[in-house]
Amino acid sequence: MCIYSMAAWEFQACGGRRLRKRTRGTTSLLCSQEWESDQMPAWFLNRKSGNFTELGREWNVPTAVARLMRNRGIESSEDAEEYLHGSLAHMHDPALFKDMDLAASIIAKAVREGAHIRVIGDYDIDGVCSTAILVRGLRAVGANVDYVIPHRIRDGYGMNPDMITKASEDGVEYILTCDNGISASNEARLAKELGMKLVITDHHEVPYEEKDGVRQYILPEAAAIVDPKQEDCGYPFSGICGGMIAYKFIKYIYSNELTGSAYASVYADKDFEGELLQLAAFATVGDIMELKDENRIAVKEGLRLMSRKPARGISELITALGLSGTEISAFHIGFVLGPCINATGRIDSADRALSLLVEDDINSAMRIAGELKEMNESRKNMTEEAVKLAKAQIEEGLHDGMNVLVIFLPDCHESIAGIVAGRMRELSNKPVFIVTRAEQGLKGSGRSVEAYHMYDAMTEIKDVFTKYGGHAQAAGFSLEEDRLEEMRKRLNENCRLTETDLQGKLLIDMELPLSYANGALADALEIMEPFGNGNPKPVFARRGLVFKKMRMIGKNGTGAKISVIDEGKTYELVTFKRAADFVESIRAKYGEGAAEAAESGREAGTQITFSAAYGVQWNEFRGERSVQLLMQDYIMQA
Repeated sequence: MCIYSMAAWEFQACGGRRLRKRTRGTTSLLCSQEWESDQMPAWFLNRKSGNFTELGREWNVPTAVARLMRNRGIESSEDAEEYLHGSLAHMHDPALFKDMDLAASIIAKAVREGAHIRVIGDYDIDGVCSTAILVRGLRAVGANVDYVIPHRIRDGYGMNPDMITKASEDGVEYILTCDNGISASNEARLAKELGMKLVITDHHEVPYEEKDGVRQYILPEAAAIVDPKQEDCGYPFSGICGGMIAYKFIKYIYSNELTGSAYASVYADKDFEGELLQLAAFATVGDIMELKDENRIAVKEGLRLMSRKPARGISELITALGLSGTEISAFHIGFVLGPCINATGRIDSADRALSLLVEDDINSAMRIAGELKEMNESRKNMTEEAVKLAKAQIEEGLHDGMNVLVIFLPDCHESIAGIVAGRMRELSNKPVFIVTRAEQGLKGSGRSVEAYHMYDAMTEIKDVFTKYGGHAQAAGFSLEEDRLEEMRKRLNENCRLTETDLQGKLLIDMELPLSYANGALADALEIMEPFGNGNPKPVFARRGLVFKKMRMIGKNGTGAKISVIDEGKTYELVTFKRAADFVESIRAKYGEGAAEAAESGREAGTQITFSAAYGVQWNEFRGERSVQLLMQDYIMQA
């Protein structure tokens, strides 16, 4: 496949600020029109070097795919082999985790003795899936195990002292955490005082104090801690979620501790292992982990299994959402299935979602799946109302001049604060904290931009919070109401983000005429799946497209099919959300008459040209399969 030459391209200034700056293998090409956030995302062309024809032959992929793989950091034949053909055999040995052997031996001893084990998870998608993995994995070998999922509002994130005390009253002898625990030093001390053994499995950042510029990490006094973020952990890939660590723990305990004849049938059951892998893959996508290294392998294999023989619980959810017979993708987990698991922990109790994943009775599982679907619809409506209120504050100028947005929505349901923060982050291209009024003080969630390490920023002002935790891109916290303005002030005073950091980025893989965006390319791109965080769908750009006409589509007319001419031939671009924005851009650049013609579906009386960033994919509708060019951004040209 030919790759269109890029050497001669030079985009023209397009009104507004123009950038042309080389940065680590990318070139900033051009600016974009103002959009909802009043930000102008810069388009960056990925310019990784290499003989792509030769690499294509070496890796046995089309030349275009070789270039796209290089853009995603694939350097060697070994990298390419793992990226294209990585299997479960390529995944890292669980024994490489610090304390894995100790943690497994402690829990295996509890299993053999019939001791009471309690799993304490978390209320989000990763916490629910990792709890399900541990509970199902241990029950399968006859363990005396139950579980507790903290209630988002009553308990907050992770363990708390009341949960430890209740465990002791219930006769629990061993506590096993997942997706939490690394910051639970007080709870760990209490568990020890009450005579219980605590084993922590987590993937979050280890808390620390900084003295004289040196970080001193604070680890809980647990019997064993399995967390790849520990400074002296030798595990080769730390970017895994709690669900993956739970999966690794069960694999290790089956292979190294519970290997006798009493456990042989479970260990040999590949279907059961595949069900646990599906839950780990589900958690990986749902917790927005990067699809690199073994994450990519787990998700690729997990999606294959979900499409052919989905695990119980997941199967009923797929059916309830009308996805039976569909090839399940990372998109389905991230935007269709996953939100239903998360919704129950937001507006009710995550116990219901967990029940779906550990339920043996199919009729009960079907009923729960339907309930989760309904709850997610309710969550969507709550979110839209909260986003409107947050946007109103921005429009009223309440946060002018601030690079870190701390938005107080006192009546917002605290369970959706993280979703609202994410939406506002997308609109503003700034770190966003959404703060709500809780039963005791304030609670909130934050979502960050690439250049802002949210956990480190909060650690700099940790005295403001009564409780906080998280990682680079997301965080949760509590504080007294009279400290809110101090939080806002100090975060902004400490903020070192530059104007470039706050400008949205759209990374373009290559400049490509629409004639090359055909079925052969769509087929080639499927080699690179699954797509997601860390392995984004390829984005192409084309300048000088001539607008012909457009037709509004979608329930509320928010989308459009836009006919364009490129190299004398007519093509169709599709946008699902930005039809009105596109018309307004025509109005601003070409006048009222051209905009009215576009809105009415007529051809404009003047030549309208623009540049488009687009993706290429197969689209199936009523049994017909066609190539779809999905427009992601555009720039009107004079």
